[in-house]
Amino acid sequence: MHKRWLVKAPVNRDTLEVFRDEIKADRITTELLLSRGINTFEDARAFFNPDLEKLHDPYLMKNMEAAINRLISAMENKEKVLLYGDYDVDGTTAVALMYSYLKKFHHQLEFYIPDRYSEGYGISQKGVDFASENKFSLIIALDCGIRSHELVEYAKKSHIDFIICDHHQPADIVPDCIVLDPKQKDCGYPFKELSGCGVGFKLLQGLTIRLDKPESELHSYLDFLAISIGADIVEINGENRILAHFGLLQLNRNPRAPFKELLKLANREFPVSLTDVVFTIAPRINAAGRLRSGRYAVDLMISDDLSEIHQIASEIDADNKQRRVIDQQITEEAIEMLDNSKTFAGSSSIVVYNQDWHKGVVGIVASRLTERYFKPTIVLTSSNGMITGSARTVNDFDIHGAIDECSELLHQFGGHRHAAGLTMNPKNLNMFIESFEKVVVESIHADDQSPEIKIDLEIQFHDLYASGEAMNKIPRVKRNLLRFEPHGPGNMQPVFLSKNIYAADFRVLKEKHLKLKLVDPLSEISLDGIAFNLADKIDDIASGLPFDIVFTLEINKWKDRETIQLNVRDIRASV
Repeated sequence: MHKRWLVKAPVNRDTLEVFRDEIKADRITTELLLSRGINTFEDARAFFNPDLEKLHDPYLMKNMEAAINRLISAMENKEKVLLYGDYDVDGTTAVALMYSYLKKFHHQLEFYIPDRYSEGYGISQKGVDFASENKFSLIIALDCGIRSHELVEYAKKSHIDFIICDHHQPADIVPDCIVLDPKQKDCGYPFKELSGCGVGFKLLQGLTIRLDKPESELHSYLDFLAISIGADIVEINGENRILAHFGLLQLNRNPRAPFKELLKLANREFPVSLTDVVFTIAPRINAAGRLRSGRYAVDLMISDDLSEIHQIASEIDADNKQRRVIDQQITEEAIEMLDNSKTFAGSSSIVVYNQDWHKGVVGIVASRLTERYFKPTIVLTSSNGMITGSARTVNDFDIHGAIDECSELLHQFGGHRHAAGLTMNPKNLNMFIESFEKVVVESIHADDQSPEIKIDLEIQFHDLYASGEAMNKIPRVKRNLLRFEPHGPGNMQPVFLSKNIYAADFRVLKEKHLKLKLVDPLSEISLDGIAFNLADKIDDIASGLPFDIVFTLEINKWKDRETIQLNVRDIRASV
């Protein structure tokens, strides 16, 4: 599918040169900083040197004082406290973080992860009943609960209090309990994009301050938080960038045995980036909740028994392999269903349903269909007499908002603008499909109906090397770009455009990738390139005519040798 190339407007030359002289950096680094809104020496220093001292005071969050008071009361009175977390990576890491740290101060502590299939997302009646039957008087909900006002009322009948630590958008009715969620309308907390685990961390930070304990002890658990930030695809700026930075340092310098085991099973080595976390560690943690129970993931992450860790990690890795087979099969079935549909070609959205599909992978299938057809997508299956599923979006289309427009047809729903989950009565399915398509048609922007690549900067190959720099070594520009990590929404990996490039050599790998030797004729500099899933561009490469490339800069490691390599994202003939 043809992708639109969106090149950021170039920075004013005078502004660029003044700032470049101030921070003593190369042109590429300087322009990238300015395009990210970093335009002072102090801002640049803070960006390149994340500082835990810059974290916001947790007591700025609405209800934090009340939450700490209730938690300390439970500790002093030796009450039984139940940590209740969602079954995805954000929820299970939040529980692992809270349990690992809090158990040092309070021994009447257990955790509960709802079953994806019998209980579904959020607080469940079964979970509240478990707390009641086992004499828990306080539930701390992590990464869920903001829309569970009815179950909070149900819990009150059993004299169970709630502290909700959530980061999802609240509904008009907020549960009548202690709620920590920076997205509450009247919450003055300065940073709104924490993960669910991040909100739990702020509760622990507030507790640490109240108990007059060194915060460095809490910081040693930031690896859990880095994994949640990467997996939940939250903004990597502000507090999240600081937390992810130090969480990755913790993960790489002093990795826990569970994460070492997961990487070993994935044939990956340290150090890892946030991208490695997203594609290596997170899917395996998620696999437990998809195919059996998220409790296995928590058991793994809090264990210090090496034999237990090896056993659980091996089982979770096997789950992940099985998950791949299942989601591939369902994806193929969904593609066949859509390609044989008489109405699909003219639709602006995708809603597919099969009662036999595995509930644990419908979100992954929705992502794959979105990539293939580039339409807002909902994949549905049956569970406990209801129809349930997951939604994924394209570009910046607000799929949560679109589903909200159809909420009268739903039993429940939740999520954010890029991804959501929903449940409905089977009798409402056809009406929902019609209503959702109508909402999408009326609200989707033309720019959101085709894939796009956002490009930071147009450069030529000689821009990558300072005067006198050796071509066989990693240039200073790339070393500076490493300081822009960790990458994610709000701080994506820099993407570059180079025009009128030639291929001195090329070959097709595995029938779908391209291995390239790319030459910029202006400087005659040649660089290696890899273009994944772009074998269909072979005619543009082989014609002998110049072409334009969009790429990111990577370091390719082979044995003891490191070289710069272009990861080519798209190719098109030069105009």
